[in-house]
Amino acid sequence: MADKLKFAFYWAASCGGCEIAVLDINEKILDVVEIADILFWPVAIDVKYKDVEAMEDEHIDVCFFNGAVRTSEQEHIARLLRKKSKVLVSFGACAVNGGIPGLANVTNREEIYTDSYTENPTTDNPDGTVPLLKTDVPEGELTLPEIYDTVHALHQVVDVDYFLPGCPPPPELIVKAVEAIASGELPPKGAVLAPAKSVCDECRYEKSEKRINSIKRIYEVEKVEDKCLLEQGIICMGPATRGGCDARCLDAWMPCTGCGGPTPNSKDQGAKMISALSSILGIDGEVDMEDPETEEMLDQVRDIIGTFYKYTLPDSLLKRKVM
Repeated sequence: MADKLKFAFYWAASCGGCEIAVLDINEKILDVVEIADILFWPVAIDVKYKDVEAMEDEHIDVCFFNGAVRTSEQEHIARLLRKKSKVLVSFGACAVNGGIPGLANVTNREEIYTDSYTENPTTDNPDGTVPLLKTDVPEGELTLPEIYDTVHALHQVVDVDYFLPGCPPPPELIVKAVEAIASGELPPKGAVLAPAKSVCDECRYEKSEKRINSIKRIYEVEKVEDKCLLEQGIICMGPATRGGCDARCLDAWMPCTGCGGPTPNSKDQGAKMISALSSILGIDGEVDMEDPETEEMLDQVRDIIGTFYKYTLPDSLLKRKVM
């Protein structure tokens, strides 16, 4: 019998949903156990950083790294796992594009500390104490990781071999990725392990050339009809989002929020969505962000960054707010 593959999983700045997604492949997890030993998975097994540090370089065949990088500890482990792994997979929206933690790039560490520890009306902190990197206690010195001003996608910190998007990645895509790894039939380095199409291509709703004159959120619509949500005036990120999810959210009459990241050959998910909205609103020609007609359209969007860049701000053309 051939030697088993060696897998590793790590959870950085994310909600942990990607860890659960690994189990969402259900009985297929038995196939994973058949072909691979998991050497490092802090959320599930008791393995220490020192155990990874003691491994030879490229000892791990494949590492699935989920979560953005926003602390010194996460950067350290990202570099360590890159060194110890033959293949590094950016696993999930937070690792691939920065994800929801990346929305912190509209502010910085100082403002976050102020809002959380000193000016929050529910926080009782008269001395204005904030987390310190080092603190002396009778038992010795305690340390905390440094929180960075800027949240980064994984590939902005280390070299990444493959990208598996989604929040979390759909089980079908996880299974296909594992099968490709097991068979040695992975695509060229840098590939996104998801279909080269948009969520609209997978959506069951029929589209037409109908134009709209206003933009709404889902809760502002009295009744959601069984047709294209954009044509009902509801913002749906489907036109600007890579597919692979089978449009599950739309099957439940919920608009796509963009977790698959930008569509193939698109540099900026938000800009593409603004272009799509301009088209359905009847704004012809190239989108001019300073045009009054465009401004009027965008004024109807309650949270532009949170809507158009919910998962991709660190990896967008914007990257972060200039402080």
